[in-house]
Amino acid sequence: MSLRRLLSPLLLAAGFFLTALTASAADDLVWRGDHATGRAVMDDLAKEYARAKLGKITLQPFSTVSGLDAVSNGSADIGGSARGKFAQRNEEGNLNFVPVALDAAVLLTHPKNPVRSLTLKQVYDIYFGRIKNWKDLGGPDKEINLYGIAAPLDGVEYSLRELVYRKGNQPVAVPRLYLNTVKLEEAITLDPAGLGLSTLANTWSNKGVKALAIEGVDPSTRSVADGTYPLYITLYSVSRVDSPKQAAIDRFNAFLATAPAKAILQKHQLIPYADANDLIAKNDQRMQFIDARVGRDAITASALAAGTTPPAAMSAPRAVLAGKSAVAPTAETTQAARENLARAEAKKQAEANAQKLAEANAKKAAQSPASSGSAAAEPKATAPSAKKDVAAAPKKPVAKAKVAKAAAKPKAEKPKAEAPVKAPASFGNVSSGTTGN
Repeated sequence: MSLRRLLSPLLLAAGFFLTALTASAADDLVWRGDHATGRAVMDDLAKEYARAKLGKITLQPFSTVSGLDAVSNGSADIGGSARGKFAQRNEEGNLNFVPVALDAAVLLTHPKNPVRSLTLKQVYDIYFGRIKNWKDLGGPDKEINLYGIAAPLDGVEYSLRELVYRKGNQPVAVPRLYLNTVKLEEAITLDPAGLGLSTLANTWSNKGVKALAIEGVDPSTRSVADGTYPLYITLYSVSRVDSPKQAAIDRFNAFLATAPAKAILQKHQLIPYADANDLIAKNDQRMQFIDARVGRDAITASALAAGTTPPAAMSAPRAVLAGKSAVAPTAETTQAARENLARAEAKKQAEANAQKLAEANAKKAAQSPASSGSAAAEPKATAPSAKKDVAAAPKKPVAKAKVAKAAAKPKAEKPKAEAPVKAPASFGNVSSGTTGN
């Protein structure tokens, strides 16, 4: 037997071995992203992906921006993000964001803190630094120790601000900053006066922290799925549009829609994106609900969502009344909003009447016989009379304002007290973080 014939089987086997190594290397992917996404779900997904012999995924959890930048420069293949693309960053221009699941953004405090629920307006005011003491929230007379993430454009922080302020990079008053949500949660477990932000998937099994209800609704997969919990966000799988490993990335994204992957998402209190079509379709209703709760009028909300400068500030009593009427039309808070709108409209009408009367008196004084002969030579002669009339003018409209107020409040029985108002099961959000703000 010749040497060539002896070595042929060995060479053929070596060729198969080298081909297998090459294919395996092509299927290997590096994932980098925020701790919330990595710890919550990616570890189990990577294990299942390897078990199914689809490839190997190496995890590098750190922060949202570090993951996105690593994908952009090619040092990672997939990024994990709890927000969508931020159009003002050039580093994200070549990235493709694929929605994977819905998660709840949750406000956390210590289990011993007696406060159980926050309103959306309270969340708005807390992050703006307008509410600084737990007693203003029904808790003890202690300063709120507000914690946040130091990394810029953190995914969860960005998504919450986009929901509450319609601007993901809105500056807020958060004095205590941590590198990631892991460290933030550790701080809250030691601080009964602490308050911070994380996600349901990240904290549902952590007995050292307590997730606060929003508008009386506890965060859960059920309250997210039926739309009653308003502060939920989208988790994304991010890759380069021109990645050399696009085939392997496509395989991974397809895997995320399989039954085993969905089971893992649900195990971690996430809702697979593909199973949330009804919720996704109602995002506009959810945002209108939040706008009404925080007292933001529709025109300003539309301008903020479009990334443009909103018009001059407007009174929002009508928007507040619309939001409350849609949820509980007979509640005392709705009646109070109705009365507030009546007062605002009566005041506006009184001011308009006063202005018209002042203008009429000034015109009458200018046309009077006593002043017509010397008007050209002495233009200041009518000024005192005009000023006097203007000063006296508001007296009559004030009475009209009272009549308007009385007309706006017909006699009726006092509405019966109702249970705490809950958000309607009528909204969803998948666009969190996709604006150019």
